[in-house]
Amino acid sequence: MTGKMRNNSYAFLTNRSILSVSGPDARQFLQGLISNDMRKVSPERAVWAALLTPQGKFLHDFFITERSADGAFLLEVETSRREDLTKRLKLYRLRAKVDLQDESSSLVVATIFGDSTSWPQLAEEGAATTFGVGKIYRDPRLLAAGLRLVAPAQDVTSLTDMGYREVSANDYDQWLLGLGLPDGSRDLVVEKATLMESGFDELHGIDWNKGCYIGQELTARMKYRGLVKKRLFPVTTSGTIPEPGTIILKDGSDVGEIRSSRGNAGLALIKIDAIANTSSAPLLSADQEITAHVPSWIKLPEVNPT
Repeated sequence: MTGKMRNNSYAFLTNRSILSVSGPDARQFLQGLISNDMRKVSPERAVWAALLTPQGKFLHDFFITERSADGAFLLEVETSRREDLTKRLKLYRLRAKVDLQDESSSLVVATIFGDSTSWPQLAEEGAATTFGVGKIYRDPRLLAAGLRLVAPAQDVTSLTDMGYREVSANDYDQWLLGLGLPDGSRDLVVEKATLMESGFDELHGIDWNKGCYIGQELTARMKYRGLVKKRLFPVTTSGTIPEPGTIILKDGSDVGEIRSSRGNAGLALIKIDAIANTSSAPLLSADQEITAHVPSWIKLPEVNPT
């Protein structure tokens, strides 16, 4: 499906899996590790958060919601990096009474998205409720990103009977790219990317009032000292977006690189000055002219949205 997304579409996201964190110390355990405040998480509220290196560089991002039945925290993570995240969490567990379980055999991840994604009780970012034995919640990052589901596969397919139409994960990917939302390690380079350049501030992935967490010092320094020089921006071209890692040039100078691509759309890490500079020189990547866009959710005083 191409062009403007139709209403009432849903897709299975096989690149996402579920890891549960439970036990009497689970909330406190996660609170000391991640960028968001676990006190916000409840059966009625989901958050987006990241695990960082001590130097404040990206390791993993995930959505977290609380299962009503047993109080377990359900982390929606990248399937390909689930084992790495589990190993890292076990290293930090020490004597904490915490149980980590891979629940991908019983729960799948899906999304409802498009021009109309209404659902009772889910009018605000992060609002959550039950969906059968699973959960459904509004994407905590942005209303336009739609709804996310964590549930048995048969419960998700019941959406067809409710008037929703199944589409491919590629269609959802195109939707996210148009909104300028990053997709895990595809867009955030592991042990290199920072949260401030990746939109976590505006997209509610950081809580500035919680206690200490791993990598907090650098993250706070980048915000309060104005150290962010590059940002992720959605980009388009009349042809095909070059491969990830391809350098972007302006006036012959290196100003960024492509991070992800699908057809004529993608995300790129670009110097803010190159976007703010209104000179007629185009952005070029692999000899193609590309256009960078500034979504309305990005707060950059130096940049005027296009």
